[in-house]
Amino acid sequence: MTFDELKEGTVFEVGGENVNFAQYFTGKSYLNMISLEQIVIGNVTFEPSCRNNWHIHHADKGGGQILLVTAGRGYYQEWGQPVRELKAGDVVNIPANVKHWHGATADSAFQHLAVEVAGENTSTEWCEPVTDEQYNKLK
Repeated sequence: MTFDELKEGTVFEVGGENVNFAQYFTGKSYLNMISLEQIVIGNVTFEPSCRNNWHIHHADKGGGQILLVTAGRGYYQEWGQPVRELKAGDVVNIPANVKHWHGATADSAFQHLAVEVAGENTSTEWCEPVTDEQYNKLK
């Protein structure tokens, strides 16, 4: 799926270029905050090959993140685990304190809703990028 095809068919607006978090992404992503009340939900769109760095959603209690895949094809991987390919309709439950990354496949744009799970003393730690060598091994 091309970025233009995804953009035309999406239910939620793509939003502007994700400049505030660009330092934590390889490639270009877009962010549209859908909800900032009660539950924080962001619509994140990735151009083909775009992915975020390894990161951890810390929490003393509760916390974590849920990804609701809405379009395209992408990847999700937890540290030390095999990569999981994602498609529209997939749900990823990411527990707090688990190092992981997510992003688009090389040949498809990708979009998901990122739902922040409420917790105590939550924070996000951004870690190292997923290298081109690591990423290019994925099929």
